[in-house]
Amino acid sequence: MPFTQVDTLLLEEYKAKIETYKHLESIANISSWEVDLITNKSIWSDQSYEIYGLDKETTQPSLDIFYKHLVKEDLQRAKDVLADAITSGKADSFECTFQDEQGQLKNLVLNAKVIFDEDNTPVKLIGTTQDITTLKQLENKAKSLSTIMQNTQNEIYIIEASSLKYLYVNNGACEALGYTSDELLSMNIFDINPYLTKEHVFEFKKATPSDDDSLVIRTIHKRKDASEYHVHSHIHKINYQDTATYVIFGTDVTIQKELEKRLEHQATHDALTSLPNRFLFHDRLAQLIKTSQRDSQKFALLFIDLDKFKIINDSLGHAIGDEVLREIALRLRKSIRGSDTLARLGGDEFTVILGNIKENAIIPKICKKIIFEIKKPIVVGEHTLHISSSIGISKYPKDSCVDAELIQYADVAMYHAKEDGRDTYKYFNQMMSQEANEKALLDSSLRVAIKEEQFEVYFQPQYNLCKGCVTGMEALVRWQHPTRGLIPPAEFIPIAEENGLIVEIDRIVMRRAMKQFLEWHQAGLNPGILALNLAMKQLNADDFIEVLTRTMFELDFQSQWLELEVTESQVMKNPESSIKKLKRLSSLGVGIAIDDFGTGYSSLAYLKKLPLNKLKIDQSFVKDVVTSEEDGAIVKAIIALAKSLNLNIIAEGVEEECQKQFLQTNHCDNFQGYLFAKPLPPQKMTETLQELKDKNDV
Repeated sequence: MPFTQVDTLLLEEYKAKIETYKHLESIANISSWEVDLITNKSIWSDQSYEIYGLDKETTQPSLDIFYKHLVKEDLQRAKDVLADAITSGKADSFECTFQDEQGQLKNLVLNAKVIFDEDNTPVKLIGTTQDITTLKQLENKAKSLSTIMQNTQNEIYIIEASSLKYLYVNNGACEALGYTSDELLSMNIFDINPYLTKEHVFEFKKATPSDDDSLVIRTIHKRKDASEYHVHSHIHKINYQDTATYVIFGTDVTIQKELEKRLEHQATHDALTSLPNRFLFHDRLAQLIKTSQRDSQKFALLFIDLDKFKIINDSLGHAIGDEVLREIALRLRKSIRGSDTLARLGGDEFTVILGNIKENAIIPKICKKIIFEIKKPIVVGEHTLHISSSIGISKYPKDSCVDAELIQYADVAMYHAKEDGRDTYKYFNQMMSQEANEKALLDSSLRVAIKEEQFEVYFQPQYNLCKGCVTGMEALVRWQHPTRGLIPPAEFIPIAEENGLIVEIDRIVMRRAMKQFLEWHQAGLNPGILALNLAMKQLNADDFIEVLTRTMFELDFQSQWLELEVTESQVMKNPESSIKKLKRLSSLGVGIAIDDFGTGYSSLAYLKKLPLNKLKIDQSFVKDVVTSEEDGAIVKAIIALAKSLNLNIIAEGVEEECQKQFLQTNHCDNFQGYLFAKPLPPQKMTETLQELKDKNDV
C-alpha cells in the first residue's frame, strides 16, 4: 500500500529525532548500545565506533570485541560487573581503560541495565558508554594543572569536609550553574543540590575511601534560574590548604540520561502504539497485587482481542493493520480511567488493569464503553473498516491472587466471549477453567499421539449407482487413545487446527491411507479413488507439494488414484493464492474436489478458474432435501452447476432412501453416506472390497 501523507510526516519526524540523538551523542561524547542475551547479537550507535576507535564497516559489534580491547587489569572486573548486573537486575556502572586499534588508551564509564521478559529471564543488556579520558587526566593532574582545571568545561569543586562549604569552584562550575565564583563560595552543597539530604551526605562520607580511589555518584544540580540537570561526579578526599576537603569532578550527563530514558522506554513500551508492552504490563500487575494485598483492595483484569482482525491484515496489508491498531489504542485510552493500566501484549491483543474496584458496576460499564468505541467505523485512507471486540474478565482476589492465573483466566473468558458470538464480554468462572484444563490436557495428549502415531484411518466408500460399484473412498482419521479408546475427529480436529497440529496429522493420514490403497491394488482389489481432506494450513505449508510427491514416489502410489478435497469456505478466504496452488497439484495428475459445497460464498468467476474435478453437496442440504423446498432448490442448482461446468457431482451424508431417490431423479448418481456404508476400519473395508470383487467375478 502507498504511504499516506500522515505516514510520510511520521517517517520524517522519526528520522529527524534519530539525527538529533546522533548529534547529541557526538557532542556529549556518549554512545548507546545493547546486547541480546539470547542470541549474543550486539548493536552499537555510531558514536560507539568513534569512542572505541573502531571501523564501523569492518567491525561486527559484540561483547567479545569490547573485552578484547580492555587492559588486562580491567577485563575480569568488567566481566564481573556485567555478570552482577545480569544476576541482580539492577543498573550498574563501572570505569575501565580501553586500548583502541591505534594503541591509544581511553578511560571509559559504562552504565548497564538488564531487561527481563515475562518469565523473569534476562533477555537484553542495554547501556551507555562515555569517554572520560580528559576528565581522568584532569583528576590525575589536578594539583599541577590548576589552569586547565579552572578553564575546563567539566565542573570542579573543593568543599570543606566539616561545613560542606565551597572553598574552590572552577569556571566550568560557574558557567554550568549560572552563578559567579563569589556567589558559589558563599554557599554550601545543599544550595545547588535540591534533593540532597544530610543522611545522603553521611552515607557518602562513610563510602568515600581514604586513599587515591574515588567515589562515583549521580546527583541533580539546580541552576540559578531554577532549572535542573543531571551530574555524574567523582569525589576524592584531599588535603587542601591544610584543611580536610573533598574535591568533586562533575560532568553534565543530562543527554546521557535522556538516552538511557529513551532506551528504557523502548524496552518497556510497544513501538507501534507507545503503550506499555508485555514486560511492563507483567511488572505493573505484580506490583498491583502486592499493594492490593496490603490495602485489601480489589481490581479486575480485562483481556481484549479484536474480532477477525487477521482478515484486515491479510486482505489490506500490515500498513493498514498498523493504522487500525494505533486507532484502537487511542480509543481504548478514551474508554478507561486515568488510573487504569492499558497495555498491548502483541498482535491484536490488549489488556486493561482496572485498579481499586470499589463497586462491581464499574467493570461492565467500562467494558460496554470499550465495545462501543471499538465498533465505531475506522477510516484509513480510502477504506472504512468495521471491527468488534471480545473481552474476558478475571477479578482479584475472587478468581485468583496469582498474576499468571489472572491473565490465563481472563484469556479463557475472552475465548468464551468469542464463542458466544463475539462483540461482547464474559466473566471468568470455574466451569471455564475446567473446560480450559480439559482442552489443555487434550492438546498435550494430541502432541503425544502425533509422536506415537496413535491414529487410525477409516474409509467410507463412495458409490455410483448407475455403474453399481465403488468409485472411491474418503479417508477419515480416528484417534485410538490408549485410555479413552476411539476418539472421533469432531473432538480433536478443531484443537489440532487451532494449534497448528493438523498438518502433522494430515501427513500421518496421507501416508497410511496411500499405503493401504497400494496394498489393495497389489491384492487385485479395486478401491477406486482415494479422497483425502486437505486442511488449508497443509496446503499453505511451503513443503507440502514436496512431501506429497516424495510420499507418492516412496510408496509407488499413482497420482491418478488420488483426489484432494478442500472446503469451499477455506478456498474463498484467499482465492487467488488457492487457485495457483491447486493448479500446481492438478498439473501432477491429482484430482481436486470442493468439499461441503454450498455452505460458503463462492464467486462463479473464481469457481470456473479452479482446476476442479468434482463438487460434493454438503450433507446439511442433503438432510432435508425432501422436506425443505429451499434445500431441494439449492441441491438442484448445485447439480445443474456441476453439469454445466463438466464436473462430477457427489452427495455426502445420504442416510435415507427418499434422499437417494430425490438425488437420482435430479441426475446425481454418486453417493456417500450411512445408507450405503459407515466409515470402516481397513480390515472391514478389505472384506467389503473382496465381496464386491467376488460378486463381479461371478
